[in-house]
Amino acid sequence: MIFAYDCKGVMMTDRVPSGTTVTAAYYRQFLRKLRRKMHANRPDLLENGVLILYDNARPHLGKDVRELLDGCSWEMLPHPPYSPNMSPPDFDLFPKLKINMRGVRFSTLEDPSASITRHVRQLNCSRDLTGIMDLPKRWDAVVRQKGDYTEGL
Repeated sequence: MIFAYDCKGVMMTDRVPSGTTVTAAYYRQFLRKLRRKMHANRPDLLENGVLILYDNARPHLGKDVRELLDGCSWEMLPHPPYSPNMSPPDFDLFPKLKINMRGVRFSTLEDPSASITRHVRQLNCSRDLTGIMDLPKRWDAVVRQKGDYTEGL
């Protein structure tokens, strides 16, 4: 799954079909859908300027993706090669999703996706996703540590 979220919660998820590889072209389509969704539901984000923070996976760095981001005037924030301290899904979203899914066995590949979607909706309603708001504090700590992992941040 691909997640896009901001200070109000998850804006959009994409269930990558089983057996599908997320390529730069696939990710570009995701970003186009995200932009349309933002136009419809969160135009204030587009007016204020969009900042993108994601890991350095090859699909995120492809030429087509960079051209789309440049064309939309979206700014891509730098991200250390591996730093879970800097990735809101790693320190905020995924641990909260795991709480409800720990120990659950699923009979089909669609079942975990449906469960994640349900839990994301619950997290959005409860306003429990605060990782984006914590990011400046984490960013400062990572800079002070010169990019090294910081336990308990």
